[in-house]
Amino acid sequence: MTGKTSLALLPGLLLDRTFWRHQEAALADLAEIRVADFSTQDSIEAMARSVLEMMPGRFALCGLSMGGYVALAVAHLAPERVERLCLMDTKAAPDSPENTARRRGLLELAAKGQFKGVTPKLLPLLIHEARLGDTDLTGDLMAQAERIGRDGFARQQTAIMTRPDARPWLAGIRCPTLVMVGRQDALTPMENATELAAGIPDSRLVVIDDCGHLPPLERPEETNRQLRRWLGA
Repeated sequence: MTGKTSLALLPGLLLDRTFWRHQEAALADLAEIRVADFSTQDSIEAMARSVLEMMPGRFALCGLSMGGYVALAVAHLAPERVERLCLMDTKAAPDSPENTARRRGLLELAAKGQFKGVTPKLLPLLIHEARLGDTDLTGDLMAQAERIGRDGFARQQTAIMTRPDARPWLAGIRCPTLVMVGRQDALTPMENATELAAGIPDSRLVVIDDCGHLPPLERPEETNRQLRRWLGA
C-alpha cells in the first residue's frame, strides 16, 4: 500500500495523455495517476466503462470537457467506486440541435478526407486570447489533435453527439466534487459550471481567472493548487 489516492484523469476531444503532463508531475506525491485513452470508443458509456476497467477499487476522478461527460457517466454507473469527483470546463446538458448539426458537418468533412484537427481558426474557442501567440502551447494542441487523428475524432464526436442528459444524475452524486472553469471559457461558459455546482450537493465551484477552456495547460500552477486541495493535501 502506498497511501496514495488512485486518480483517473480524463482528457477532452482531440486531447491525449500529454494534456495532463503538468498534473501528472505535480500530483505524483499524492496520487497514483492513470490517464484514460478515448481514441477508440464511440460512446460516452463505452468510455466510462473503459475507465472502470482501468482503475482499481475506489478512485478519484477528474475529467475535462468530453472527459467531464465521461466522469459524470462513471459516477452514475458506479457511484460506490468514485471517492471524489472533479468536473472541469464541462456541462451536464446534452448537445443543442445547433451543436449537433455543427458536429455532423465536421464529421462529413472528415469523412471526405478533410480532417483538420485543431486549426488556428479553432484556437480562440480553446484558449484565452492572450495565449494565441504562444506557439509552444498552440503547437502542442495541434499535435495532440493530429495524434488522435481523423478516425478517433469521428468516434469522439459521435460519442459527444449521442451522450445522455446528465442533469437528472446530479442530485445523486454524493462524493466531494470540485467544479472548475476558466472565466473566459468560450466553449462551456461559466453558466454550465454554475448549473453543475448547483445540482451536486457536496460541490465547490472554482473559477480560474485569465483562462479559457483548458486550465491544465493554460494555468497549470493554479489548476494544480486546486487539485491538491481537492485531493486533501
